[in-house]
Amino acid sequence: MSFKIVVDSCCDLTPAQIQEGCFVSVPLTIHVGEEAIIDNAAFDQTDLLWKMRESETAPHTACPSPVQYMEAFDCGADDIYVVTLSALLSGSHNSAVQARLMWLEDHPDAHIHVFNSCSASAGEVALAMQIRDLAVTGMPFSEVVSRASRFIGGMETLFVLETLDNLRKNGRLTRLQSIVTSTLRIKLLMGATREGEICKKGQALSVKQALSKMASLMAADEKHQGRRLAIAHCNCPDRAFYLKDLALEQCSFSEIVISDTCGVSTVYANDGGVVAAY
Repeated sequence: MSFKIVVDSCCDLTPAQIQEGCFVSVPLTIHVGEEAIIDNAAFDQTDLLWKMRESETAPHTACPSPVQYMEAFDCGADDIYVVTLSALLSGSHNSAVQARLMWLEDHPDAHIHVFNSCSASAGEVALAMQIRDLAVTGMPFSEVVSRASRFIGGMETLFVLETLDNLRKNGRLTRLQSIVTSTLRIKLLMGATREGEICKKGQALSVKQALSKMASLMAADEKHQGRRLAIAHCNCPDRAFYLKDLALEQCSFSEIVISDTCGVSTVYANDGGVVAAY
């Protein structure tokens, strides 16, 4: 049975992963000032970072329409798995769900499942790769869905950002007073709840110290053993590889994959941000 994994563009796949041919990306749109930027293969991270620095207003993103998802479903695959941003952070998940319902009206026997990743960025990568590993074995559609759903329930997402301003300005920091970080000049180690809401995991005086705490948290979590670690960074490969080295020393991951952030993740991670998931 053939399969495709449809992801929204917050899933920061590597160029090598994209070339595998089993992934289809549906772009979100980024608005900076009066300009709209499509988060697709033509995305320029350096250009976006510059435009965000120059803009007097906060950037914001718009989710794909159901029609865009339906176009992605028209790929000829027998089984289609959809991975979206956390439903608590974006309307992307709802658009994908609506697209599935409309698609099934004309294709009632289609196999399509929409996963709420309860995460973003590297978390979506970790989930998409897990689905690929399961589907490539020829496992039945229902079993892939069941196992991938269990994976989401146990997945951990952690991140450290230079600044939380874009998250705060876009209302993504419910229950979090980000003003503390700028006042006390500290760096927060953040994570995601099981429902996909952003939460605080710790704090440090520098990004490097926060990354060290992140590695310690991963090492203390027994379920990381044998899993794949996905790391996404925004214009800071040195920090990503520093975290990788720490993980190699302290943890027992089966594989560590590093990618650059695409457009949506660049907006919220901002220059210097690092996101990890397993």
